[in-house]
Amino acid sequence: MKTLASSPGFLTRIGAPISVIAAALLALVIVACSILASWIAPYDPTNLASFDLMNAELPPAFTAEGDSRFILGTDNQGRDLLSAMLYGARVSIAIGGGAVLLAATLGVTLGLLAGYFGGRVDALIMRIGDVILSFPTILLALLVSGIARAVFPGAATAEWAPVILICAIAIHEWVQYARTVRAATMVETAKDYVRAAKVIGLPPRRIMLRHILPNVMSPVLVISTINLAAAVLTEATLSFLGVGMPPTYPSLGTLIRIGNEFVFSGIWWIALFPALALVILVLAVNVVGDWLRDRFNPKLRVKR
Repeated sequence: MKTLASSPGFLTRIGAPISVIAAALLALVIVACSILASWIAPYDPTNLASFDLMNAELPPAFTAEGDSRFILGTDNQGRDLLSAMLYGARVSIAIGGGAVLLAATLGVTLGLLAGYFGGRVDALIMRIGDVILSFPTILLALLVSGIARAVFPGAATAEWAPVILICAIAIHEWVQYARTVRAATMVETAKDYVRAAKVIGLPPRRIMLRHILPNVMSPVLVISTINLAAAVLTEATLSFLGVGMPPTYPSLGTLIRIGNEFVFSGIWWIALFPALALVILVLAVNVVGDWLRDRFNPKLRVKR
């Protein structure tokens, strides 16, 4: 399903510049390749039988000492780097998307409650948000991940590590959604259609979900697009620091961490190619997100 922020057809119809269309297409290609990794990857990097330690640290195929079987070379375990990147991008995008979805759901819900009811409910939710924002994203994510690993012995496995990472990232990002939705809800609550709904006796849940929520979703979509790139980058940072995905089921951040240990040994490709893929993905999503932000808020447009 194409989203508002990632559909080139949508961008063309509303007059997006060529750079934004190119960024959207590039992001879609990376996402599509990661989703189809099981079919287009030459090898399965999660299958121990698919790689050999004798093939470890082979340079890319286009170099003099490269092997034609491995286009981008191999890592320290003998895995095909291109295959590991495709599977790793899928993990990174899935964790980033899951974190954005969880943060948006939690933030929109709490923002609606704070903006509609106000008073103590509003004060409690906003003060909790203020406390959370007092911690840097990475520091809070490291704290949550460390606590989860101490409490749940299996938190570092490939099955549970994505869940822990999603929760660790979302616990900080929901505040942005809550603040935005709260402000928009307070504006909508003061309008006549909401007052009329209250007069005829509609329950608050129905008023918030059926009447207010559709009118406050535009900024949420824009924030989600921008936060997706930030969430992917945060996941890569956590994996680089060693609290993300295990090396046996890598993400882009894990591959960069592994490659960083061999950079000064002349084995540059293990870190370089995953880092380039991460930079291109984050840059493409940020370009689309920044343009959507300016499009939906003309006051932010830069006069040229």
